[in-house]
Amino acid sequence: MRPGNGKRETRNDAISRRSFVSTSTALLGSAITFPVSRFPFLGRRRKIDRIGLQLYTVRGLLAKDLEGTLAKVAEVGYTEVEFAGYFDHTPSDVHLILDRHGLVSPAAHVPYESITTGWDHVLDAAHVIGHRYIVVAWIPEQERKDLDGWRRVAERLTTAGEACRRAGLQFAFHNHSYEFLPIAGQLPYDVLLAAADPQLVKLEMDLFWITNGDQDPLAYFHKYPGRFPLVHVKDMAPGADRKMVDVGKGRIDWKRIFAQSQLAGIEHYFVEHDEPLDPIASIQASYDYLKRIEF
Repeated sequence: MRPGNGKRETRNDAISRRSFVSTSTALLGSAITFPVSRFPFLGRRRKIDRIGLQLYTVRGLLAKDLEGTLAKVAEVGYTEVEFAGYFDHTPSDVHLILDRHGLVSPAAHVPYESITTGWDHVLDAAHVIGHRYIVVAWIPEQERKDLDGWRRVAERLTTAGEACRRAGLQFAFHNHSYEFLPIAGQLPYDVLLAAADPQLVKLEMDLFWITNGDQDPLAYFHKYPGRFPLVHVKDMAPGADRKMVDVGKGRIDWKRIFAQSQLAGIEHYFVEHDEPLDPIASIQASYDYLKRIEF
């Protein structure tokens, strides 16, 4: 009970300070002697229960054999995948292939240009395949030359988000590192987040690229809590060249980041590596690390 609540003790219900302290001390002492197993909530650590893969990592294999590659992804242990193109397969075909291999696809990347040409097709495909999130991950250079350009981008993303909302979907934006190069003393990412509707434009934070941009993900989690339902999990080598490496083999402090998952609102964790030497070995190594990690 919080002290100083303004209530006056009566003689009937008052407990002497001495008896209260004695009783509390005895209870505390007995609790300390109990094994932690009697109190499972003490010391409990979290793990990622669903590990996903951004399929850009295995794009070369998908182009040759989409179903065979997805079967290998499922064999590794991934349960969720995020598309970046369907490799000449119809949405119905994609849905059936996913279903055959026990996979779901909560999100897909689509081109920025599709917002103005073909957005209805994007939404229709999402419903057939089962996406919940539609993500734009690249802004053309000519659209981001100045802060006014970024504000116009925010307006267009909000428009896309409104169309997604009407269709029962959620729109999101995925960052790279160019959003963290200052323009007129401001970070474009900050301008975009301030100008876009926070309910219509959620965020997929790429944890490699924001680190590459010398920013702290946790600062954004605290400033915009609950706005990051998706993250890309990709690691950065310790060297000065900031090379991309398999998750767990770099210098990003994953436990520190994932410990704030609830604050950020993270629902889906997608492994990605842009240029792996051996895509299947890479996704296996990253999966094995994330399967073990506790935070």
